[in-house]
Amino acid sequence: MSYTELLSEASQLHDTIINDRRFLHLNPGTGFDIQDTVSYVKKQLTDMEYEPQACGRAGLVALAGKGKEGKVFMLRADMDGLPIKEEADVDFASENGKMHACGHDMHTAMLLGAARLLKEHEDEIEGTVKLMFQPAEEIFEGSKDMIEAGLLENPSVDAAMMIHVMAGMPFPAGTVITAIPGVSAPAADYFEIKVKGKGCHGSMPNTGVDPINVAAHIVIALQEIHARELAMGDRAVLTIGTMNAGNAANVIPDVVTMGGSIRTFDEETRIFIKQRMTEIAKGIAQSFRAEAEVTFGSGCPTLFNDKVLTDEAYKYVKELLGEGKAFSSKDLSEAGDGQKSSKTAGSEDFAYVSHKVPSVMLAIAAGTPEKGYIYPQHHPKVMFDEDALCAGSAVYAYTALRWLEEHK
Repeated sequence: MSYTELLSEASQLHDTIINDRRFLHLNPGTGFDIQDTVSYVKKQLTDMEYEPQACGRAGLVALAGKGKEGKVFMLRADMDGLPIKEEADVDFASENGKMHACGHDMHTAMLLGAARLLKEHEDEIEGTVKLMFQPAEEIFEGSKDMIEAGLLENPSVDAAMMIHVMAGMPFPAGTVITAIPGVSAPAADYFEIKVKGKGCHGSMPNTGVDPINVAAHIVIALQEIHARELAMGDRAVLTIGTMNAGNAANVIPDVVTMGGSIRTFDEETRIFIKQRMTEIAKGIAQSFRAEAEVTFGSGCPTLFNDKVLTDEAYKYVKELLGEGKAFSSKDLSEAGDGQKSSKTAGSEDFAYVSHKVPSVMLAIAAGTPEKGYIYPQHHPKVMFDEDALCAGSAVYAYTALRWLEEHK
């Protein structure tokens, strides 16, 4: 059976997919607070004659297929934005102080497009396609929440795939790159360090304990973990992203609060860094007569790509898009056309799914620097090329159809 006409069918949905994307872009939410998005997605699915079901705090699940005996292939799109005030030069910029700066509006619109394609080919689905619309990816909580609510059951999922748009890639919009087998995205951990000193007048520092001074020493010392305590092959990033203290220029405050994140590619390094962070922060604080408390919040494990499924996805994407629009990260890296490493430093909470069922992550080019897409993901001026949308919808649908056909 051939589904190569899906690309043409997706192009006929061009205006519909763009309209979906622009509504979502105009009305972003963050975390689990995405009521406008959930309501819109639910209505679109219902209008297509799906029966979307709530899953977890703000997730949705729908099933495509006519109940044929067979396996279950899951397609995932995340729906949440970021707490960023948009500065992008587009006619449909968000005005509510939140922004789809990571492209999740693109993902959701592509999966809605795929849902339309699958509905048209529902008689041909050799099993079931489960559509996963997920909240709270940016805070690494949505996927886990949906899994705990039964995402992977009723019916049980056999394999899963996600697509992520990428801005600033040196490929035409709609070009798809499959991840390398194994770990392709690092584990992530958010943390907070609270340094407690003793406030006093700025002119008499000797009467207090300056937590800002202590925090500065801790920030510098934490970088020594990477410089002197990890081997060359232990890839990791430790970032302090926030530091908050005081309200007056002539007052030494009582407390400094710092926040940041860690990215690691293996569990041993992850545990070691967290241990040394705590020891260093507490030790330095004590040496300056202060106290430090280190707490770790939400996070996610490494994203693991199943080798067999990765190879299959690459084959399907090449069938659909052709040699010039489908690549593997491994081939690009070996040819010197990709980045220095095919592993990215961005974490992805689809990782929780990847540790439960065979999974694969695909990247789709959505804007080249030559066409003016110069800002990176999470930047207030980032833009994404909507020419990638139809290809993304077709890749979602085609991969699911082909996998189920080959595994019936």
